[in-house]
Amino acid sequence: MTTPILDFVRAYAAGSSVRAHMPGHKGRPFLGFEPMDVTEFTGADSLLHPEGIIAQSEKNASELFGAHTFYSTEGSSHCIRAMVWLTVKLSRILGRAPLIAAGRNAHSTLTAAAATLGAEVLWIPPEEHESYLSCNVTAEKLEKLFAAAEVKPSAVYVTSPDYLGNITDIAPLARVCHENGAILAVDNAHGAYLKFAPGMTHPIDAGADICCDSAHKTLPVLTGGAYLHVSPSAPVLLHDDARAALNLFGTTSPSYLILASLDGANAYIADGFSEKLRALSEKISEMKARLSSLGYVFCGDEPTKLTLDAKAYGYRGDGLGAMLEEKGVICEFFDPDFTVMMLSCENRGEDLERIEQILGETEKRDAHASPPPGYRALKKAMPPKDAMTALSIELPVDECLGRVLASVRVGCPPAVPIAVCGEVIDCHAIECFKYYGVTHCKVL
Repeated sequence: MTTPILDFVRAYAAGSSVRAHMPGHKGRPFLGFEPMDVTEFTGADSLLHPEGIIAQSEKNASELFGAHTFYSTEGSSHCIRAMVWLTVKLSRILGRAPLIAAGRNAHSTLTAAAATLGAEVLWIPPEEHESYLSCNVTAEKLEKLFAAAEVKPSAVYVTSPDYLGNITDIAPLARVCHENGAILAVDNAHGAYLKFAPGMTHPIDAGADICCDSAHKTLPVLTGGAYLHVSPSAPVLLHDDARAALNLFGTTSPSYLILASLDGANAYIADGFSEKLRALSEKISEMKARLSSLGYVFCGDEPTKLTLDAKAYGYRGDGLGAMLEEKGVICEFFDPDFTVMMLSCENRGEDLERIEQILGETEKRDAHASPPPGYRALKKAMPPKDAMTALSIELPVDECLGRVLASVRVGCPPAVPIAVCGEVIDCHAIECFKYYGVTHCKVL
């Protein structure tokens, strides 16, 4: 498969042209990558209005994913904002209220985008036993939601895979959405590789109308490289206005290093990637089986993600994660309950062997009996936009009882808010904040 962007920047880097254009480093190798760090000039095309090498590269990606695929150099957060804008515009054109039903484990960008664009969010709660990072949205739940709603949502938004590796069955959700005149949007940030993994299904193939993939999370792409995919069967507006939506929220100076890595990923995917994934998935499955025999408990469905229920082995997730890091295994994420490691085809066999050796040598203890605090719905005092833009004060969480949350303070990972702006903080919310290490909140 061709790599027009990568070929262009490599050829330019090897040339002797006077760089009378941005950026200011002029290709001098202060860090080493500068010769390939270019900007829009003749021949380089433009991500905002691609007609040349970027258009060719996006066409290659579209063929690989079986969708209308658009590049982002600002991660899936950029694409989420675009998805919300498209949902709002489609709703208004159809004369409907822009109401989005969303799993409560949505990335914080969803809340901010909905508030900014005037969309209401109807939260789908997780099961009582679920971590706040998970929310098992089923077709049965959606059918009940649509049947009970005075105003039917114009879109449903789910996160799959979630941070713990749980994958939602997208096909029945798409059916329910389409039967009720709604579109299905999926935050597939962790699942770009699922299109090519054995036994897995990409959201677009399963019936989603639109989704985002963070290419950099699971493919050999620089941080910030992402895709916005629109299904060929989705309402035509989603495709026609996707570029406008991305341009509305995106920079006018996209990184050509990231664009080149997205372009290079097309050739990487086309050249035996499925076979590499199959081999990796088999190795990980075999490793999980051996570790399970020692007493480890794994969560989630993703074939390349290791999510350990640390308490089942007698440890806290953050304790097990810290122990792994001390021994040279840097984890993706850990909290009091789970330790998460994300692997890819670029992890070598010795990486897996090292992880297995460390875990195998770790003594099993009696299981922790303390479950995480379950989800309880919080009272909504005002729209998120009003809370986000109001005068606020930062207080220790113990002093926030009864106050209205003004700012979502969650880092990434996992960037999933425990409470949402405009909600009233109660005793259970304070318990959750403390459990997950949140010490201060901005409140009204």
